[in-house]
Amino acid sequence: MVNGTVTISIKDFKELESSNEKAESLAASTKRAVRELQVFLSFMCTRKDMEPLVEEFNRQSSGSEIVIEEGHAKIKFNDQ
Repeated sequence: MVNGTVTISIKDFKELESSNEKAESLAASTKRAVRELQVFLSFMCTRKDMEPLVEEFNRQSSGSEIVIEEGHAKIKFNDQ
């Protein structure tokens, strides 16, 4: 890594600071939404008539799958 300095305007620095705060807020909101969606998925996926649909989703999806463990649905990404 190379050490050095960068000079930017105060306005640009404040925008950079603000963008970091926005990114952190978005990440927190996304995590909250994932938890809520998993609760909804758990409710839906434990219904007997939904099992074939979950299996079909998992067959067609290339990026993720729905895994049901002990009545709780989780979204598992294939790259993890």
